[in-house]
Formats: sequence, structure tokens, C-alpha cells
Amino acid sequence: MELINFESLPLPEPLLKGIRVAEFKTCTPIQSKSLPISLGKKDVAGQAQTGTGKTAAFLITLFTRLLENKPKPVPKNKEGPRALILAPTRELARQIQKDALVLGKFCGFKSACIIGGVDYDKQRNQIKAGVDILIATPGRLIDFYKQRFFSLKQIEVLVVDEADRMFDMGFIADLRYLFRSCSPYNKRQTMLFSATLNYRVMELCYEHMNNPIKVVIEPEKAVVDEIKQSLFHVGQHEKFNLLLGLLKKEEGKKVLIFCNTKVEAEQLEWKLNHNGYSSGQISGDLHQKARIKVLEEFQSGDIYVLIATDVASRGLHVDDITHVINYDLPQDAEDYVHRIGRTARAGKKGTAITLCCEDFAQHLERVESYLKKKIPVVWAEEDLFLKEKVGTPPERKRNRISAIKQKNNSGNRSQNGKKPYRRRQPFKAGSSSQQP
Repeated sequence: MELINFESLPLPEPLLKGIRVAEFKTCTPIQSKSLPISLGKKDVAGQAQTGTGKTAAFLITLFTRLLENKPKPVPKNKEGPRALILAPTRELARQIQKDALVLGKFCGFKSACIIGGVDYDKQRNQIKAGVDILIATPGRLIDFYKQRFFSLKQIEVLVVDEADRMFDMGFIADLRYLFRSCSPYNKRQTMLFSATLNYRVMELCYEHMNNPIKVVIEPEKAVVDEIKQSLFHVGQHEKFNLLLGLLKKEEGKKVLIFCNTKVEAEQLEWKLNHNGYSSGQISGDLHQKARIKVLEEFQSGDIYVLIATDVASRGLHVDDITHVINYDLPQDAEDYVHRIGRTARAGKKGTAITLCCEDFAQHLERVESYLKKKIPVVWAEEDLFLKEKVGTPPERKRNRISAIKQKNNSGNRSQNGKKPYRRRQPFKAGSSSQQP
């Protein structure tokens, strides 16, 4: 298909300035196919491979519509955002916010990212101060909405990103609740984008959208050609030794390693740090501030290896990830595609390596069936298995602090679960210690 130049699209000048700052020149296939439809104010259900520009496609449409439509005066009790973007994970919501700040730099709109795990009062005050665009995960958004901090009846543009992941993560009931709480489907423009448009997602489209036009880009090709894939068959007891050999051999600029469980991710972080690789891990139980800190360290290069569970397989956008390693073969075939899609973004090349052990080998057939091809098998030579350092790996500081806090909290509670009464000691003049 013929690709469109952004300058040839009927876009407002403030938005074009942001596009130039982002150095976007030619539309990607999903943008070339969806933007002429969405800029015509029609609903769109778009499917494309991960990392192909779906976020920019809906943001450009959103900013164009808000710039063209002047906000209408509404009663105080019905004030609310003009646009709502829903994402399944915190990382994806934060990435959309970053892209929105770049593209909408000259548009003059206020936006807020509403996610769990961060300052509750700060987010509440942002909303109360008034925002034009809300970017949110469903849980925290519904929490604020039920407290009547804002109305959703003024929504002009509603976007759902990674809709299939919403189903996988159990957000579908929340999603339907938010759809019903927004302005009527024929009074707003709704865009839904996803890497896969399965039956469940399309049912949602036809139920809550206004005759959406389906846009599909290369559905038969699950993985971009720029990703070099390989698979090693290895025993569980030798997997870490092979990983050490691969890290030494490949010498990637930034390496992202996926595990199936947070316990495995934590252990792998400790062992890699113990063996001289600066590493960090993110998983669902890690506090949001800690997750943000680790991601920033990985982005800046302070951390060479990032270990993650599937919480990061979507929405994690870090520049120049050269290698993705599946330390554990994923149980879900679609997760494999989203994992390795973290590399080879924006036309760059990347490498995806999978270690297939006896614990997860049963999932290989499902993954290859989804890919519609076999992953090339590479047999490791003996010299690729490196010995690990002996001794107990040191824990990261934040994990030690968390363990200490948990121990103290559990020890400060009585049998009925309440904190015991502690008599406050009188402050002694001249004492250097603080009053307890």
C-alpha cells in the first residue's frame, strides 16, 4: 500500500508542530490506513503488529478533534474530561502519556495519567483542577469516578488500547461499566486498537461503537521480519549457565529477559547481579515507584539487563533494546509475540532468543502454531555454558528494606490484627534522641 506523508493530511498547525518535533514524516501502514477514516470522524477498530505506530494513530485523531471542536459550557456538577484513553497496564498508560506530551506539545490541552500504585491525592487534585485528556487504567479511574470527582458525559473521543489484553487481565466488566458511563456511542468518536482483533474484542466493538470500520494490517504475519529468532533446548539445571554464555557472546546494548513468575524474576536478578551484570526486575507486586525507577535506569543505561514478567510485554517502550530473551517459554502464544515485539521497533533490527526447558516445553507447539512457522533451533556448544559464581547472591537494597518493613509491621500487631497501644515517652530536655 502507498504510505501517506503527515504533511499531506488535513491536520491543525499546532498538531503538525508536535509531529515535526517527534520527527514523524511518513505514516506507518496502520496510520496510513486508519487516519483517513478516523480523521473523517468515523469509529475505527484497528489491528496491527506491536510497535507499528498505533498510539500515534489515535493520538493524532484525538488532538485533531479536540482542536476543531470548541468546548461547550457545562454545569459545575457535570464537568469532566473531553477525551479518555484506557490502557490495561500502568507501563502502557505512562508510555501513552509520554507520546501525548510530545505530539500535543503545542495544542494547549491538559492531560493526566491515572494509574494505581502512585500518589493518590496528587492524582485526585489533578482531576479536580480540570483536565482535557485522561489516560488511565480501569481500576484507579473507576475508583475516582465513583467518588464523583468528574463526569464522563462530556467525552468526545474514547480510545481503548490493547483491548485483547483487557480481556486477558480480567478488565472486561470494568471496561463495559466505563463504556456505559460515557457519553452515548453516537455522540462521541470511539477508537479501539489492538495487536489482535478476536471474536470477543469485535463483539465489544459492535456493542459499544458506532458502526466501526475494521482496519487490519498484515494479520497473517505475527512477527516483523527484522527480528532474528532462535530457540535453544536446554535442561532447567543448565539454563542459567547458558544464559551467562549468551549474554557474553551476544554483547547486546540493552537486554530484556522475560520470566513467567515474579519469584523466578527476583532470583534471576540476584544471580545476574552476583555474576557481574547490572540488572533490575519489574513484576506486578513491585511498588509502582520502584518499577518506574528501574525502567528509568534501564532507559538511561544504568542497568544493562531488565528482567520482567508479562506485565512488561505490552506498553514497555524503551529505545534500542537489541535483545529479548525468553528465559521461560510463555504459556500464551500471543505473549510470545508481544514479548519479542519490544525489540526491532521503528524499523530497527533485533534478536529474540528463547530457552526451552522441560518445565515449559509443552507450550512450544502452541507458540509455533500461532506463528505459522517453526522457530529456528540452535544447538549450544559446551563452551557456551559458563560457570556461575559460587555463594549466595546479594539481595537488592529495596528488597531488603521491603522485607524489614513487612517483618516490623507483622510484629507490631496483636492477635486481633490491631496495633497494640504504645505509651508515648516524655521528651527529655537535652537529649539528642527524637521523641518516639
